[in-house]
Amino acid sequence: MKTVRSISFLIFFSYIKCQTLQRSLLDAAMQQTNGQNYLEENLRAVTNIMVAQFLQKLTYEEVQIIVQELLDLAEKCKSLKSHELPSESCHQLMATFLEHICNNQGMADKRVFSDCCNINKTARHKCFLLHKKDDAGYSEIFQISNPEQICEMGKENQVPVKDRYIYETSRKHPFLYGPTILTMSVCYETAVQSCCQEENKTECFQTKLEPIRKYVREISLRHHHLCEIGIKFNHKVATAMELVLLTKKQPKANFSEIVKLSMDIKNLHQICCEGNAIVCVLGRVRLMNYICSKQSILSSKFTPCCELPEPFRGECIINLENNDKPDLSSLPLRRFTEDQSVCKQFTDKQDFFLQEFLYEYSRRHPELAVPVILRVDTVYQNLLGKCCKLENPLECYSHGEGMFQRVVRESHEHVKNQCDLREKLGDSNFHDRLLVLYTRKTPQLSAQELIVLTKNMAAAATKCCPLNQEHQFVCMEDSAKLILGALCRRHEAEPINAAVGHCCDDSYAFRKPCFDDLQVDGTYISPPLSCDQVINLKEDLCKAQEEELQTEKQKLLSNLVKQKPSAAEMQFQSIIVDFAHLVETCCQAEKSEMCFQEEVSLFPCLFS
Repeated sequence: MKTVRSISFLIFFSYIKCQTLQRSLLDAAMQQTNGQNYLEENLRAVTNIMVAQFLQKLTYEEVQIIVQELLDLAEKCKSLKSHELPSESCHQLMATFLEHICNNQGMADKRVFSDCCNINKTARHKCFLLHKKDDAGYSEIFQISNPEQICEMGKENQVPVKDRYIYETSRKHPFLYGPTILTMSVCYETAVQSCCQEENKTECFQTKLEPIRKYVREISLRHHHLCEIGIKFNHKVATAMELVLLTKKQPKANFSEIVKLSMDIKNLHQICCEGNAIVCVLGRVRLMNYICSKQSILSSKFTPCCELPEPFRGECIINLENNDKPDLSSLPLRRFTEDQSVCKQFTDKQDFFLQEFLYEYSRRHPELAVPVILRVDTVYQNLLGKCCKLENPLECYSHGEGMFQRVVRESHEHVKNQCDLREKLGDSNFHDRLLVLYTRKTPQLSAQELIVLTKNMAAAATKCCPLNQEHQFVCMEDSAKLILGALCRRHEAEPINAAVGHCCDDSYAFRKPCFDDLQVDGTYISPPLSCDQVINLKEDLCKAQEEELQTEKQKLLSNLVKQKPSAAEMQFQSIIVDFAHLVETCCQAEKSEMCFQEEVSLFPCLFS
C-alpha cells in the first residue's frame, strides 16, 4: 500500500525530475552530487545548516564568519570516506561550535544564550536546543511574487541562490534534517535557474517552487515530531516506531535485519535531532549505502532510488512506497495468544519478544497507521504484564486477538464519525464544532491559538476524508499525531492544564484517544470579559475580507464558550448568527460606526 506521504513525495520528486527541470539542468544538478568527494564538497553547506539552525537570528554574513572559523577546525572531517563511521573530530565540531559561541560573550548576550553558557557542557547542549523556535516567522527572501529580485541576485552572484536558500530554510526550520535541506537546495537552485530563463517568471516560480515549499513544510513538521518523541519518551518508543515504519515499508525483510536497521535509524534520528548536521549527513550517507547494499533481502523497490546520487538517494528511499505484502496466511499470529510458552518468552527476553510481536503484527497490517499499531502493541504488553502473574495465564491472554481488533475498530470508528460529521456540517461549521470542543478542553489557550489549532484539524479532515476508507484512516491518524504533537510542545513551553499534560506525557500510542476523550476543564474560571475584549465591533469589519470576518466570528465563539462552557451549542450558534446579521446590517447603514456603537450595547448581556 502506498502511504499518503510516499505518494505526495514521489509525485513531487517525479515532477521535479521530469517536468520542473529541463533535462540539461537536471543533469547538472545530479553532477553536483556525483563525485567521490561528496562529503568534502558539501562540508561548508552542512556547517552553514548547523550554525543557522542554532543561531536563527544571525544575519547571513554573521553565519559565514562562524562557518569559516569552524571549518578551519574540521580538516579531519574532509578526509572521511562515505563507508566509514563519523570520526571523533566531526562529533566534536558541535561542542567546538557551542564553545565558540560561549567564548564570544557579546554574541552570547546578544542572542540570549548567556544562560546556556553558564552551565556544564552536557546541559549546555540541551539548553541551546531549547532555544530553537520552529517556523519562527522569519520573512522569506525568496518570495514567489518577486521573481525578478531572485533572478537578479543570481546574475549578480553576490550570494549564490543555493547558499542563500540553505541559510533561509535552516533558520526557518531548525529541526529539519540537514540531508533534506541539501536535497531541496539543489532542487530549488535548479528550478530557479530554469524559471529565470522563462518569460513568465511568476507563473513558472509558482508551478515549480511551491511543491518544494510544501514538501519542506510537511517534512519539517515530521522531523520535529520525531525529535519530540525521542526527547519526551524512552528510547523503546522511538525504536518501536521505527520498527513499525520499516516493517510496513519492507514486510518481506527478515526480523533481525529490521531490528538492526530500526536501531540504526533511531540513533541517526537522535544525532539529527541534537542539531549535529555534519554527523547527521554523514550518518545518512552511510545508512543509505548499507541499505542499497542489502536490496536483495530488504526491498527490490529500492533500485531506482539507489541509482540516484546523494542527496537524492536518501530522500527517495525514506519516502518510498511500501513493498508488496507477503503471503503470511500459513503463519498466523496465534503463537502470541495461544502458545503455552508466551509468558516464559515474555519474562526471559521481554524486549526481543515484544519487538518480534510488533514486527509480525506490522507486516500483516500495512494498512494501519503507525499510532494504531503502537496502541495494539501497548495493549498486548499490558495484557501480558497482567496475565503472566496469574495461575492460568493462557486463559487470560488468549483474549488478546479480540482486544487487538477492538483497538483497531474503535480507532476506525472515531475517524469515520469525524468524517461523517464534516460531511453533515460542511467545512465551516465543522471547524466551529471543533473550536467549541477544544475551547472546552483547553480554555487556557488564547482564542487565536484555538482557532489555529482547530483550523489545522479541520484542514486535515478536508484533506483526508475524501480519500477511500483505508487511506482516510491512515491520513487522519497521521495528521492528528503531528497536530497534537505541536499542541504538546505548546504545553511543554507553557502548561495548559493537568488533563492536557496527562495526555501528552502518559502514552504516545494513546495520545489521540486521550485527547478525543477529554471533557470540559472544570478547573478553569474565565475572567470576566467586556464586549471590547471579546469582539471587534467597529467599522473596520466592513472592509474586512471573508477570512478576517470568519476569524472575528470564531474569536467571539471561543470567548463565549470560555464564559459558558456547559451551555448548549445551539445557544452559541444563535449568537453567532446574530453577530453576522449585526455586521451585515451596520455595514449597509449610512453611518456604520454609529450603528455599531448602538448595537454593541446588546452584547454584554450575553456574558451575564
